[in-house]
Amino acid sequence: MKKKAITNVRIIDPKNKVDQIGGILINELGQIEKVGTEITKENIGDIQIFNCQNKVAIPGLIDSRVFVGEPGYEYKENYRTLSEAALSGGVTSVITMPNTNPVIDNVSTLDFIKRRARDKSIIKIYPLASLTKNILGKEMCEFGLLKLRGAYGFTDGVQSVQNNRVMDHIFNYAKNKDALVLQFIQDNELSENGVINEGIVSTRLGLKGISEKAEQIILDRDLRLLSEYKSKYHASLISTKKSLSIIDYWKKQKLDFTTSVSINNLSLNENDIGEFRTFLKLSPPLRTEEDRLALIDGLNNSLIDIIVSDHKPEDEESKRLTFQQATSGASGIESLLSLALELYHNKSSELTTLIRSMTSNPAKLFDLNAGSFDKNCPADIAIIDLNKPWVLKRENMKSKSKNTAIENKKLQGKVEMTFLNGNLVFENK
Repeated sequence: MKKKAITNVRIIDPKNKVDQIGGILINELGQIEKVGTEITKENIGDIQIFNCQNKVAIPGLIDSRVFVGEPGYEYKENYRTLSEAALSGGVTSVITMPNTNPVIDNVSTLDFIKRRARDKSIIKIYPLASLTKNILGKEMCEFGLLKLRGAYGFTDGVQSVQNNRVMDHIFNYAKNKDALVLQFIQDNELSENGVINEGIVSTRLGLKGISEKAEQIILDRDLRLLSEYKSKYHASLISTKKSLSIIDYWKKQKLDFTTSVSINNLSLNENDIGEFRTFLKLSPPLRTEEDRLALIDGLNNSLIDIIVSDHKPEDEESKRLTFQQATSGASGIESLLSLALELYHNKSSELTTLIRSMTSNPAKLFDLNAGSFDKNCPADIAIIDLNKPWVLKRENMKSKSKNTAIENKKLQGKVEMTFLNGNLVFENK
């Protein structure tokens, strides 16, 4: 590989507090050699140059909540289609969920996933293993061995551990093994048969609602246990205003933990469901506009650390059903950045805040050599046109399943190029 340079570009690197016009020099190993104003066409010699005038360069995004269909659900998504979708959205690294078939709850399945990802994926795959065996919430997995073999954390995916005794053991064991616990926070009994936010809209549509209390009970229980054990803990997919009050309380007690929010809950609310639009049946459900605005404030005030796509592709047969019967989930990895930029354009959030939540913050949580323009860091770079208008069309999506929650939505801000290890792997033509 020859040296190359990206020049005449606005460089945004939240980790290093960089926001300037300059260039990025990439060495022969596909790593960041230098970043700064002195990287120009005139003083870098005879190397390949990408002139990105009026564009923005950011570290490749890290999407830390992604479902990929392998093994068992290849008809929904596979590593090739996931890679193509991710790169078109500026995502170069993903944290994958363990709720595959079979579940990633043992070393042999984890080894298979790692080999499969190495052979089939273009992007960088960082797998999670399950918290409990077969995601049943009854018996915890062998964290130590799984972590040793390459699990980046532990979660039951779209389930939360309900049994208090089991969760107590998980916190205790995770502390001893220095393992990261990621919890989907929703009480099973309070959310049983629920398909939408509990409130006026659920009443009007005649659908069983999911109370905000279902989220708060699990969150509060986990944080109380965390205060006893001081393990590594991440609360996934915060969706309500009242949950933010719980987070704020424990943060003020100096409790160390992180949180994430789905871009869907930052961008949409329950009214967008309209007349039973099943592509907007999500878990957690879309909440009220008051909740949505509170989540944005939580992001701006650092109560929420990470934005995720919650990419969960589903085949059409699973979505073209009644709202009650349809499967929850939406494809979102290729529109993650553009939806986030909507918050920048409407002045809801600062650009650096948004970029940080999808680059350096997840990199820190999962201890990845990514998410910044540090010297010798892999040159994973997204070049974006902040102002380019476009419309998300189902037929143009690269994900194998086309169940987007924002079909035909007008967006502003588009990925123009994506570099992976210094190589140009996507270009919007």
